[in-house]
Amino acid sequence: MKLFHTADWHLGKLVQGIHMTEDQAYILDEFIKAVEDERPDAIIIAGDLYDRAVPPTEAVNLLDDVLGHLVLTLNTPVIAIAGNHDSPSRLNFASSIMEAKGYHVTGQLSESMEPVILNDEYGEVHFHLVPYADPSQIRQLTGDDEVRSHNDAMAKITTLIKEKMDPNARHVFVGHAFVTPHGEAKENTSESERTLSVGGAEHVSSEHFSGFHYTALGHLHQAHLVKHDAIRYAGSPLKYSSSEETHKKGFFAVELDASGEVTSEKRFLTPRRDLRILTGSLDELLEKEPSEDYVFVHLTDDTPVLSPMEKIRSVFPNALHVQREMKSMPHASLTPASTKERHQMDHLSLFKGFYQEVKGKELTGRAEDIFKELLEEFTREEREQ
Repeated sequence: MKLFHTADWHLGKLVQGIHMTEDQAYILDEFIKAVEDERPDAIIIAGDLYDRAVPPTEAVNLLDDVLGHLVLTLNTPVIAIAGNHDSPSRLNFASSIMEAKGYHVTGQLSESMEPVILNDEYGEVHFHLVPYADPSQIRQLTGDDEVRSHNDAMAKITTLIKEKMDPNARHVFVGHAFVTPHGEAKENTSESERTLSVGGAEHVSSEHFSGFHYTALGHLHQAHLVKHDAIRYAGSPLKYSSSEETHKKGFFAVELDASGEVTSEKRFLTPRRDLRILTGSLDELLEKEPSEDYVFVHLTDDTPVLSPMEKIRSVFPNALHVQREMKSMPHASLTPASTKERHQMDHLSLFKGFYQEVKGKELTGRAEDIFKELLEEFTREEREQ
C-alpha cells in the first residue's frame, strides 16, 4: 500500500502579519499534482490542518477545495486527525457523512478507538487515528488517574489499541505529539510550533509505537525520523518562521509491503516564494538582486538606519522583519570599586566607557563631537528650566 504522509498545513497562518493563504494554495496545488502523478492508495494528514481553532473563511474554503479534489475527483482516501492548533469539534463535524466518500477524520478521540480499515492486494491495513489530546482528557476518557503527562497519556492509548489489534493486519498509527527516542527533549523544534505543555512534560517516548508497522506523526515542522524509518514526522509543507530557513519542505511517500515492512522517500515541494534570512549592511542588501522571497533582514550597520523596512522593501517587497544586529562584547565585571569610580565620572567619560563596552572601540572623531553637542544642548536646556 502506498501512502502520502503530510502534516501541519496550518491553513490561515499569519507570518509577521502576512496572510500565507495564497502560498498555501500554491504548495497544495503542487501536492495535488503529485497525487495525480503517483496515485497513492491513501493520504495521511497528521494534524494541524488549520492554524487556529476558528480559521478565516479563505482557509476553510481552501481546505474544502483541496479535500474535494483529492477525495471526490481523484477518489483518494484521506485520513486526518486534529492537531493542537485545530478545533476538534469543528473537524469532527459531519465526519460520519464524509467517511462514506473516503474522508476519514478524527477530531476527538472516542472510547472505542476503532481503526479505519483500508484494503490492498495483500489484505487489510488498519489506521489508528489519535488526535492531539491533553493528558486530562485521556485521564477522563480512560478513567485512569495515573495519567499525568503526555507520555503517560500516549502509553495508555497505545496499550489499549494494542490489546485489540488484529495480528493478521498491518497497522499504521497516526498521531500529533512531541515524540523523541526516549521521551527526552531534542533540537527539532521551530519558533512557529506551539508548546504543548510546560517543563518538558510534553515529550513522548517513541517506545510506545513499537507495535505499529508505521507511525505517521505531526506537530514538529522539520521532517525527520525518530529512532528508525518507521516512525516519522512529515514536517510542514511551507516554512513558517525564520528558524525553519534551512528546512527542506515536502512530504513522504511511504510503501507498506505484504509483511508490513516500510520504505519511505521524501518528495520535495517548491514554494511560490522561499523564506530566508539576509544579513549585511543596508548598502550591501540594496545592491542585491531583487526578489519576491519572504526575508528576515539582520542589518549590520554600526549606526541606526532611518526607515529601514521601507528601504529594504524597494528590493525585497515581501520583507517580513528588519532588525539591527548588535555586536555583543564581553563586559567587564563590575566590582564595588569600579562602580564607585563610575559614579565619580563626568557624562562624557561615562558615555565613552559605555560606547567602548558596546562597540568594542573608542569614541572618537565626528561621533564624539555629536555627543558633545547633544550634551551641551541638554545641559543648557536643563539650566533654563
